[in-house]
Amino acid sequence: MNQEQRQTRNLIYLAGIMGSGKSTIGPILANTLGFDFVDIDRLVEKDADKKLIEIFASEGEQGFRARERATLEQVSSMQQCVVSLGGGTIANEENFRLIRQSGIIVYLQLPPEEIYQRVHRRTDRPLLTDLTGAKLAEDALQQRILELFERRDEFYSRADVIIRTDRKKVGTTVDEIVRRLRGLIDT
Repeated sequence: MNQEQRQTRNLIYLAGIMGSGKSTIGPILANTLGFDFVDIDRLVEKDADKKLIEIFASEGEQGFRARERATLEQVSSMQQCVVSLGGGTIANEENFRLIRQSGIIVYLQLPPEEIYQRVHRRTDRPLLTDLTGAKLAEDALQQRILELFERRDEFYSRADVIIRTDRKKVGTTVDEIVRRLRGLIDT
């Protein structure tokens, strides 16, 4: 799909590791653009009638990723929508191609230390727990975040727009995204 075809889709995918601000920025960006907003993780939870942590516990990461892919396929046919991707949704070449073909990718970039500060108290993130579901110790949690960041960065860095979100107010970030999207989408 060429750039002109992508422009007519008007799908804005927000990518970034957990804690980068996708679920906070997404609805505000959608409202600013006059678009709808969907969150892939929330759609997966709704479809499964379970929380992410429960899906991981009962179906494993592979089962979750299959559900996530099916949801992504449905969402990719939408129009005028801001989509909050799960942190790892984009870190699969097949998913990346579908996302790239159907919309514009905005990477909300944060350094690993800032991600840690934002998520270290969370208990609802399955990739931040051990095999028993217990919260990781501080050093193990920092290491896990760094590993996730390093594994996914090759996909995140191929985004159409990259926005640093650390030490910025949400409104400032939204304004910067809108400015950077000019010429990429029709609003």
